[in-house]
Amino acid sequence: MMLQLDQVAKSYGPFQALAGITADVRQGVVGLLGPNGAGKSTLVKVLLGLVRLTGGGARVLGLDVRTQSRAIRELVGFMPEDDCTIAGLQGVQSVALAGQLAGLPARTALRRAHEMLDYVLLADERYRKIDTYSTGMRQKVKLAQALIHAPRLLFLDEPTNGLDPIGREKMLGIVRSLGQQGIGVVLSTHILADVEACCDSAMILGRGRLLVHDTLEALRRSVDPSCRVRVAGGTAGLAAALAARGCQVEPIAPEEVLVAGDGDLGGLVFAAARECGVAVREISKSRNSLEHTFLEAVRAGGGEER
Repeated sequence: MMLQLDQVAKSYGPFQALAGITADVRQGVVGLLGPNGAGKSTLVKVLLGLVRLTGGGARVLGLDVRTQSRAIRELVGFMPEDDCTIAGLQGVQSVALAGQLAGLPARTALRRAHEMLDYVLLADERYRKIDTYSTGMRQKVKLAQALIHAPRLLFLDEPTNGLDPIGREKMLGIVRSLGQQGIGVVLSTHILADVEACCDSAMILGRGRLLVHDTLEALRRSVDPSCRVRVAGGTAGLAAALAARGCQVEPIAPEEVLVAGDGDLGGLVFAAARECGVAVREISKSRNSLEHTFLEAVRAGGGEER
């Protein structure tokens, strides 16, 4: 088990940042979602042993965050949202320093720094001073720093912040590849598309509580009986024929409609199509997007962003 959370609670005076979160998180790439102030950063700091629990307990890779936080930090990598570099150092020097701080000998740290910068696609720019880097280059350096000591688990805090579309896609591609190599990843973000692009499961937080925890496939699964119907030709005749059969029809494209109703929708669609002389190209169940699931969970939990 990658993470085991048992009634995890953290308070700052009267403010409760985490309110009894319980979950077992299996190996893979998990998205940690929530609006600003939901408790994402606090939970990551708790799991890293940087913030002490107020109540409950947690284990990371089987290690207790209360008593084995140092051992946890030896096994995990952390890419913070904010910059954490030293002015005046070259990119490769900055990454090598992170390796030495993780306990690697200087020569090994330098070799690993070059390997990790190759992996994150930072080429000759590695020899420039980090002060001159763009946001995207700084993000790559932070990821290389988090990877240099070959961690078993990565915590990434808003890794695509400030990236252009091409840089964002490259970053998410790296995250996907890490998961495929068997490295666990916790991706803390407020960008739903990033989670959909590379995660196996998601945890949605709201006001310090765990609102939803499930696989991406389950979170996208339809909770209503409607279906999408795509036809060759216009949909006006089909819509009228379906309405006559008691179905509710909503046009969503020139050759596509959303159909809801009781009974065998597929049978009703084909019968209506034969009646009006159109060819059905595709029938598929309607699926809730992750955005819909996220918004519904946050609203139900009273944690909508203000």
